[in-house]
Amino acid sequence: MKTEFIVSDMTCNHCVQTITRAVRDVAPDAAVQIDLAAHRVAIESSADAAVLRAAIAEEGYDVQPG
Repeated sequence: MKTEFIVSDMTCNHCVQTITRAVRDVAPDAAVQIDLAAHRVAIESSADAAVLRAAIAEEGYDVQPG
C-alpha cells in the first residue's frame, strides 16, 4: 500500500535520512521515496499509515496527509 505525507519542516538531507530511518524502524520492508523540494514523503509498505505517521512525528516533524 502506498501512503503519502507532507512534511513541511523537512529541509535538508539530514531530515531525509532521519525520516527514512524512522520509517524503516517500524516497517523494515518499506520503500521510501522523498521529494525534499516538495516536502513529500511516499512510502510503499504494508504497515498502517497511522504507525508510519507516528514514527515520523516522533522525530519532531509536522506530518500531514499527502
